[in-house]
Amino acid sequence: MFELENERTELLEQIEEMIQRKRYAPLRDLLLPLEAADIASLFGELDEERLPLVFRLLPKELAAEVFVELDSDEQEMLIRGFSNTELKEVLDELYLDDTVDIVEEMPANVVKRILKHSDPETRKSINEILKYPDDSTGSIMTTEFVDLKETMTVEDAFKRIRRTGPDKETINLCYVIDDRRHLIGLLSIRTLLLAEDDDIIGDIMERNFISVQTLDDQETTAQALSKYDFLALPVVDTENRLVGIVTVDDAMDVIEEETTEDIELMAAMLPSDKPYLKTGVFETWKARTPWLMILMLSATFTGIILTHFEDALMSCAILTSFVPMLSGTGGNSGTQASTAIIRALSLGEVRFSDSLQVLWKEFRVSICCGLCLAAANFGKMMLIDRWLMHNPAVTPMVALVVCATLVGTVVCAKLVGCTLPILAEKVGFDPAVMASPFISTIVDSLSLLIYFRFATLLLGI
Repeated sequence: MFELENERTELLEQIEEMIQRKRYAPLRDLLLPLEAADIASLFGELDEERLPLVFRLLPKELAAEVFVELDSDEQEMLIRGFSNTELKEVLDELYLDDTVDIVEEMPANVVKRILKHSDPETRKSINEILKYPDDSTGSIMTTEFVDLKETMTVEDAFKRIRRTGPDKETINLCYVIDDRRHLIGLLSIRTLLLAEDDDIIGDIMERNFISVQTLDDQETTAQALSKYDFLALPVVDTENRLVGIVTVDDAMDVIEEETTEDIELMAAMLPSDKPYLKTGVFETWKARTPWLMILMLSATFTGIILTHFEDALMSCAILTSFVPMLSGTGGNSGTQASTAIIRALSLGEVRFSDSLQVLWKEFRVSICCGLCLAAANFGKMMLIDRWLMHNPAVTPMVALVVCATLVGTVVCAKLVGCTLPILAEKVGFDPAVMASPFISTIVDSLSLLIYFRFATLLLGI
């Protein structure tokens, strides 16, 4: 695996040189030792004319692995250039869940061609998986697994694994079913290897197992795989019939997609499924503008509050200089709380029933943070603003107003920051929507109200 940028550059230069000089055999030998993901990364740098040429140099199995790792645009370009024989060869080497992922990304005319050249059994399985909702476990499962009967002997089980195993995505775990395909147990290859040939599967299988259902949320299933360190999880229907498995590589893809979506939502952007450099300017504009528009309009509340207290600001102009600090501190405090809660919600560490416990914890944390920041800020205002910068307008009473507002702002920000994500999940929204920009806008308005209320009470303006 190449990791350094200079190695990548050297490889690309060698590939370009070999293509120009038509040295295809050495080029093939250069690519063979590399991992499929690394070859796909290199192929992403080739132009449309050279990519099909180099791809055809790869052996069938490696070509299929590389094909899965390519971006959807590159996959579509290759499919359009494949002959019917080449397309069938690639499809035959793909695992079912990878084929489904490709079908979901391709335009209708390409999908028709893929289905046309898939064998009937694969075509039927693809159509069944495509019926499941996009975010469900059924949409990411594969039907390529080894099933056994509890009446088999270990010797019979090995015969079945040798016969059917080469076409399965994993044989590390085998699933034991009854005559109606109900899941009744599972068995690891390790257990089989250590058992006697005449042992009965029903006697050595594990009857206590964890399974998921086809309509379960795919993120929940991915978290379960991560939590229990499983390589795969069996997927059953509502009648406990085994219909597929979800493997750890698919779970990693789900976690990456969900994390990316959360990051984009937390930054007030509509999620995108394309790499940054392959997303057009117009698409990026569409993803960012709606939230910016909403946040801009919601920020008008801040202007309304400033206008309402305009007389107070004119009578004590020094108060204006501390507004950015208060707003920034409030926004940062809210972001800290919301980020921690969003993470806890995504990992299942916090639920709506824990709301009071979360509020009580964040209230205590906010008091400690607020008092610490207020003490430091009071010292800073007296030492730097009043003494070193010779600003007589910064009186101890003004400092007291600012510091009291700081405590109130931090408390409000952390309570808002921890509450909104929990409420969002309760009503069915993604908690990440209630992240940094949205919370900062709310906290800005609250901090100004607190600020001018303390100024009115303590300074009499």
